[in-house]
Amino acid sequence: MSSTTPTPPPSSLTERRKTETRMEIARAAAGLFVRHGLRATRAEDIAQAAGIAPRTFYRYFATKEEAVAPLYAVGAQRWVEAVRAAPSDAGVLHALEQGVRHTLTPGVGVSASSWEWVRTLLRLAEATPSLRRVWTEVCQASERLLGEVLAERVTRAGVPGAAGASGVAGVPGASGVPGVAVVPGASGIPGVAVVPGATGVPEFSGESRDNVAATPDPAPTATPHPPPAATPELRFAAAVASAAVRAALEAWAAGDGPAEGPDGPAELALRNLAALRDFPWGP
Repeated sequence: MSSTTPTPPPSSLTERRKTETRMEIARAAAGLFVRHGLRATRAEDIAQAAGIAPRTFYRYFATKEEAVAPLYAVGAQRWVEAVRAAPSDAGVLHALEQGVRHTLTPGVGVSASSWEWVRTLLRLAEATPSLRRVWTEVCQASERLLGEVLAERVTRAGVPGAAGASGVAGVPGASGVPGVAVVPGASGIPGVAVVPGATGVPEFSGESRDNVAATPDPAPTATPHPPPAATPELRFAAAVASAAVRAALEAWAAGDGPAEGPDGPAELALRNLAALRDFPWGP
C-alpha cells in the first residue's frame, strides 16, 4: 500500500496562486518604478511586464501605486515574525533587536544587491503622496500586528516587568549591542520591503523567498485562542518600535551611504530602539 503526500485543498492552492501572482505583479511594478519612475509607468506597462492582461492587474490592484504594497508588506511581516521567533527567554527589547538584525542586515533578510532598489522605492514613497500613502498603510498594519506579538511575549513571561525567563527587558545593557541599550518594516522591506524583502527587483535571500512563495498550509487544529490584546502601553511601545525602524530606513534611504556599517538601516534602527530601554514591560 503506497503512501502519497496529501494534496492541499483547492482553496489553499487558489490562495497560494493569488499570493504568487500578487508578488509577481509587485516585482514587475517595482522594477519599472525604479528604472523609469512612477509617473512614466502605467498599469498597462506593469501588466505587460508581469505577463498578464490589464484586466487581471485590476483584479488585484486598484492603482499602479498599490501594486508594490505586497513588497512593502512582506518586509514588514518578516520584521514582526522575526520578533515573534526570538527565543522565549529573550527580553522584549532583545527580541525587537533580533527582528531588526534579521530583517535589515544585508544578505540576511534581503540580498545585499537589493538595497539600492530598497533605497529608490523608499525615495519614491517620500516624493510621491500616492505611494507614500501605500507605505504608511503597510507600516500601520505592521504596527498593529507588532502590538499583538509583544502582548504574546509579555503574556508568556507572566511576570510583571519581565519580558522573558532570563530577566527584565528594560535592564540597561540587555541588548548585547555595544554602546546601545537596546524595525519592518520593518523595514517594511522585503526585497523591498520594502521592509520590507524583491528578479532584477529587490531580491530575497533564499530563505526569505521560500518563506514567501512556499509557505506551508497550516495543519488543521482545534479552534485557536485569539491573540492576547495589546494593552495601551504595549500599543504605544509597538508604535515607538515601528517608528524606530521606519525612521531608520527613511533616514538611510535619504542619503547615499552603504546599507552596512554604523550608518546602515540596521544600526540606525538599533540606536533608535534605545528609546525603549527603560520601558516598563509587563502584563
